[in-house]
Amino acid sequence: MTTQVIVLNGGSSSGKSGIVRCLQEVLPGAWMAFGVDSFVEALPAKLQGSEGGITFAADGGVSVGAEFRALDAAWSGGIAAMARAGAGIIVDDVFLGGAASRQRWEKALAGLGVLWVGVRCDAGVAAGREIARGDRVKGMAASQARAVHEGLTYDVEVDTTHTEPLECARVIAAQVTGAPAQPE
Repeated sequence: MTTQVIVLNGGSSSGKSGIVRCLQEVLPGAWMAFGVDSFVEALPAKLQGSEGGITFAADGGVSVGAEFRALDAAWSGGIAAMARAGAGIIVDDVFLGGAASRQRWEKALAGLGVLWVGVRCDAGVAAGREIARGDRVKGMAASQARAVHEGLTYDVEVDTTHTEPLECARVIAAQVTGAPAQPE
């Protein structure tokens, strides 16, 4: 089946956003990108820091409530509808619930050609990136580095600890096109 959707899962500051931008350049055709960060930013302010919405703990933990989950289901359904309408889609997500988070996407993307990508990064390296970014709760990257991959298997995995986003994108693109990854 032809790949219609590429889903990248990795912890905060693992390098997914950089890989997404590179994928948009190296993949043939036009691919739209949608990230969980943009979804969270689109939420109404009243859901930020509320029990029904999303909360960020001082230690980097993240909790989501029923209203968040309902909007997330609508968001993932909308992304799936765009793929069904013929758009190539790249999703940048953080599977806080591990396998349950993936099942949510599997349900929304049923019948579509999906490439599941694990984006790994050493917890210490991700924590350093988190500090450099300055827009994340301290501890989020380290707490998510392994947890988001628990119980999951992928079609392809990349590790950004020592590999640049462009090279990771080439490895992923080779899975989509069937061509070997070409070094620069």
